[in-house]
Amino acid sequence: MAERVDFWFDPLCPFAWVTSRWIREVEHVRDVEVTWNVMSLGVLNEDKNPSPAEDEEQLARWIPSRAATAVQLAHGQEEVGRFYTAVGTEIHDNDNKDFAEATAKALRELGLDEALLEQAKTDVNDEQMRASHEKGISLVGQDVGTPIVAFQGTAFFGPVITRIPRGEEAGTLFDASVTLAGFPWFFELKRSRTERPVFD
Repeated sequence: MAERVDFWFDPLCPFAWVTSRWIREVEHVRDVEVTWNVMSLGVLNEDKNPSPAEDEEQLARWIPSRAATAVQLAHGQEEVGRFYTAVGTEIHDNDNKDFAEATAKALRELGLDEALLEQAKTDVNDEQMRASHEKGISLVGQDVGTPIVAFQGTAFFGPVITRIPRGEEAGTLFDASVTLAGFPWFFELKRSRTERPVFD
């Protein structure tokens, strides 16, 4: 029986991107079933930043997570993972920081209606996005970021990694994560990061 992994992401986060590519590697070497869930750094930090309704730069930063929500509502859970791969590749691997353009390219690549981008420029689906966000946050608490990953029902912020493990190395890290998740009194390991994420 496949191991369930729940993954919460904001497409803008480079650390979530690296961790998500690790999980994609894990899919090749372990029997896992990944459920992709949207969270929003905009929602997480909205008390610190201007409203996206009032600030063009903030609106741009909300568009990819809003678009991921729109994709889920229109096309279902499986399409969310495909959209994340497409938009994340454009934002991180192709270094496209025009988030509306990156979102449009991802939608075109997947053959999805570009009207979803227009939805993502509004708050029409924010209730559903916030519900998904809060579901992830409720598992780990407020003092976190993205990604949130749940193994066997136990969720963590992270693992935060800066390189993408490949092949069996990816499986080994997964096995270790599941082991830690199985110990109910384990909460945190941490050290200072010494490099930015590397996507290749």
